[in-house]
Amino acid sequence: MDKVSPNTGDATLDQAVGEWLRYDKNPKTVSLVEKLLKDDDIETLKKHFSSRMEFGTAGLRAAMGPGISCMNDLTIIQTTQGFCRYLEESFDNLRERGVVIGYDARAHPPSGGSSKHFAKLAGAVFTSRGVPVHLFSDITPTPFVPFTVSHLGLCAGVMVTASHNPKQDNGYKVYWENGAQIVSPHDKGISEAIMDNLEPWSGSWDTEGALKNSLLEDPYQEIHTHYFKAIQKHCHHRDLNKSSHVKIVHTSVHGVGHTFVQAAFKAFDLHPPYPVAEQKDPDPEFPTVKYPNPEEGEGVLTLSFNLAKAEGATVVLANDPDADRLAAAEKQESGEWRVFSGNELGALLGWWMFHCWKEQETNAAAVKNVYMLASTVSSKILRAIALKEGFHFEETLTGFKWMGNRARDLLNWGKTVLFAFEEAIGYMCSPSVLDKDGVSAAAIAGEMVSYLAAKHKSLSQQLTSIYEEYGYHLSKNSYFICHDQKVIRSLFEDLRNYGGSKDSYPTKCGPFAITAVRDLTTGYDSNQPGNKAILPTSRSSQMITFTFSNGGVATMRTSGTEPKIKYYTELCAAPGNSNVKHLKEELDQLVSAIVENFFQPQKNKLQPKPE
Repeated sequence: MDKVSPNTGDATLDQAVGEWLRYDKNPKTVSLVEKLLKDDDIETLKKHFSSRMEFGTAGLRAAMGPGISCMNDLTIIQTTQGFCRYLEESFDNLRERGVVIGYDARAHPPSGGSSKHFAKLAGAVFTSRGVPVHLFSDITPTPFVPFTVSHLGLCAGVMVTASHNPKQDNGYKVYWENGAQIVSPHDKGISEAIMDNLEPWSGSWDTEGALKNSLLEDPYQEIHTHYFKAIQKHCHHRDLNKSSHVKIVHTSVHGVGHTFVQAAFKAFDLHPPYPVAEQKDPDPEFPTVKYPNPEEGEGVLTLSFNLAKAEGATVVLANDPDADRLAAAEKQESGEWRVFSGNELGALLGWWMFHCWKEQETNAAAVKNVYMLASTVSSKILRAIALKEGFHFEETLTGFKWMGNRARDLLNWGKTVLFAFEEAIGYMCSPSVLDKDGVSAAAIAGEMVSYLAAKHKSLSQQLTSIYEEYGYHLSKNSYFICHDQKVIRSLFEDLRNYGGSKDSYPTKCGPFAITAVRDLTTGYDSNQPGNKAILPTSRSSQMITFTFSNGGVATMRTSGTEPKIKYYTELCAAPGNSNVKHLKEELDQLVSAIVENFFQPQKNKLQPKPE
């Protein structure tokens, strides 16, 4: 059957749609586009064809559906062709070393798209160019891809996942040969190569041929074995784990995590966690939750709390759908559940990783070789622990791509990287995966819970002990919604030219005195020689951090993927200052002052975060 010729009256749109119809071989997306043409639905056609998804350091993420702005068979082929060409230019030995491809359980029946199918298409593209492909035969957690890159010494890895995004979305995440996510300028190079390779190559659609190709193999069993062997290095209390009577509930929120977290607990000789039956099997519809994101807290964890009540469990662990993040909750003596923030769980895991290291290490001087990392918008609690214990703490820009690459540098220099985290419930507890890993973090958290229980201590009590010893770190993070880029720009420009004075930042916010300002959009840092920031700067996003004389730190930044202006605030108290009620009141007052003076929601017509 001949494909319909576009005739929308818009020459640019006609060209984009015409090229698409020439290249696309998926009958479902072809028929969706032809229906839009037949219905003369110009607005929807523009939405799907006006601008191509932008390939950034996080790869791609968008809704599944037809057109160049969506994730579908053709855009996956085009992206992989560009990535393959870029790898050919970057590595002389690509055809000896090869790549790995993994995928989650997402699917979109209306457009015929699914993570597994996209992964097979990517495999077909690479094998058509003579590149060996390690394509997993089944769903895996995202951390398995960077682990495989490092373990097998491959040139790159691709993970097809949209993590905890809404069900209609999918994504394409890329890892470099060092086992970390790509950073600039690789994103620009790949992006240009995609635009130079839009027409599908002769073997790119041949998934059946690729599956029979001797260049394609399944690493599932080997990686499964070696991954769980690698994380066992972080199991320090095996006998205690075996005898522990702690009951833990686990939910994988309809994602890939169930099998792998069960295996991780087994690798640590922990009693298997109770799985939430309604959520343990992968289901791309995510039927029991509004958003498949454990960061949303109680709404996502309702079924877990019900199961915990039935089984007499006191701790809940939750992974997001691709199992690279971990959330934790604990039943309090009052009967209420406490969902730990990403910063609180980061404090607990950071304390635990150092505690275990110290127990094993006989040479006291070795602490000078130990590093922990956190993103700049995360809690400074690791900095406080590092100051007292004598190890190194470093901050990176937001995102695990920065922490993974920095960790790789440190490891190459013979340093020990014990732990890295970000407040968005991402934890790297093992250097065998240079990215956040919710599977190893779940087992390590399970062992920590068992250890504390043997000392008749809860997670909440241990968190208080950490704060008592190293200083309370109370944080409050939220955001405003703003769809107008002009408003966002002028809000930040007003802070850079405060009170109408050019290139002058505020010196106070309400009653709170500001002692330092760092602007990672312009590269200004009042704390550094020549006022020049050490961390990388980016003109394409807004990010300003204020340090206050009372120990408060506040960062305001734009989101790269959503119409949000986010803020992250923390009050870092000195050890010994344990009047929590007073500290909370002071943090609330600081946040109110920042909202009123710096965000000015009424003037800027900002919508608050929906409750």
